[in-house]
Amino acid sequence: MKKIISIILIASLGVLIFFVLGITFGKKDITRGIELQQQKLPVIKANYSQIVPNNGPDFRTAAEMTVNAVVHIKTKFIRKSSVYDDFFGSLRELFEWGQQQKTYHPFTAFGSGVIISDDGYIVTNNHVVEGADEIEVTLNDKRVFNAEIIGNDPSADLALIKIHTNDLPYIIYGNSDNVKIGEWVLAVGNPFNLTSTVTAGIVSAKARDINILGTHSSIKSFIQTDAVVNRGNSGGALVNIKGELIGINAAIASSTGFYEGYSFAIPVNIVKKVVNDLLQYGEIQRAYIGVIIQELDAKFAKENGIDEIKGVYVRSLTENGGAEEAGIKKGDIITNVDNYEVNSLSQLIEIVSQHKPGDEVKIDIVRNGKEMVFSVVLKNENGTINIVKKEKSFYNSQLGASFEKVTIVEKQYLGINNGLKIIKLEDGLLKSGGVQKGFIITKINNIPVNLKANLEYALNNLSLGMLNIEGVYPNGMKVIYGFEM
Repeated sequence: MKKIISIILIASLGVLIFFVLGITFGKKDITRGIELQQQKLPVIKANYSQIVPNNGPDFRTAAEMTVNAVVHIKTKFIRKSSVYDDFFGSLRELFEWGQQQKTYHPFTAFGSGVIISDDGYIVTNNHVVEGADEIEVTLNDKRVFNAEIIGNDPSADLALIKIHTNDLPYIIYGNSDNVKIGEWVLAVGNPFNLTSTVTAGIVSAKARDINILGTHSSIKSFIQTDAVVNRGNSGGALVNIKGELIGINAAIASSTGFYEGYSFAIPVNIVKKVVNDLLQYGEIQRAYIGVIIQELDAKFAKENGIDEIKGVYVRSLTENGGAEEAGIKKGDIITNVDNYEVNSLSQLIEIVSQHKPGDEVKIDIVRNGKEMVFSVVLKNENGTINIVKKEKSFYNSQLGASFEKVTIVEKQYLGINNGLKIIKLEDGLLKSGGVQKGFIITKINNIPVNLKANLEYALNNLSLGMLNIEGVYPNGMKVIYGFEM
């Protein structure tokens, strides 16, 4: 029995010694294996000083230069209290006429704006102030002013307003053509009527066509950034690291109404053009090359025998347009405009929208593989180089209303070819019949109305004492009003 126990003890001791030796030598082998594996890996040395600045980007100077030039905008709109108004629209006034039951209450909205001159001119989004009955501007130092609308461009979602004071801080224009993808930017807004807020990000993309303004928009090229922008920041500033204005914040990409990672700004070069047009002419001077464009992709290029997917394809030309007169032809590929590369419709629009009719631009094209250069004189929508001036409003005592000509954008949006818009109503025929401010008269007794002369001619040639007025409201509702004269 003792012999058996001794054998077991000796065997156990042997197993223990083997186990200990196995761990020791195994660990050495593993360590040696790691050393050998590391010898096989390439050694990568990075000069981090070339990638990240020692102290990182410094936004303090840019913030200090801009926060005091961004304002809070509060707008008040008069809205009827009835829940039926959205359904009945302007016809509700006709249904309730004479009942003296209409009640009103103000609706308030908020936004931001950017001071661009020391004497009180401020740029904001058109959707912030359009149709407002009152506009109140609060500066970063808490002073409050009433503002007036100098002019607007709904197709670009821009408006120019003014407060009456001097010696204001303002933001200097930059150059949005020089903005590079990846550069740091700041979004400055005043959404809460506290003080201006600043967020930082980078330029994520340029010439983004996001169609936020609808199909009637003339602006399809936006600067995309990941700087945080939320409600109330509309009309605020997008600035570069130097504190220069490079865009006006206009929209966010969101399914919730709050920031989700992307925001969009109108390039400042377009802003400058709109502001200058409104100040000089009171009307936007829209310029056109005179071409219908098809963007290139792999499928289209293959089908049309195009070797390189570069530029934009000229699908057709406008008769007597600048491009046709310069010698550009259907099938040409536009690659550059004024030395700026063009690979999309949005890029082309961004460049051209900075010009006015009569300006000459250099256009590089490829025709059957051969590069050519043309000088094109831009024209307006009427096919001329004349400056389009805003027509003055006028008052007609017979109807008791003031009118102005409808804009190109309104025509496109509402699908009409002509019209005069009511901008003010006084006691008279139209008001008594329930016609509302904003109504656009397109025909009187089947006579198209587009000018003061058309209106007066139609009114002076009534037959059988009947007056039929056809038109449309801004919400698209078409109405015919009948009056006995």
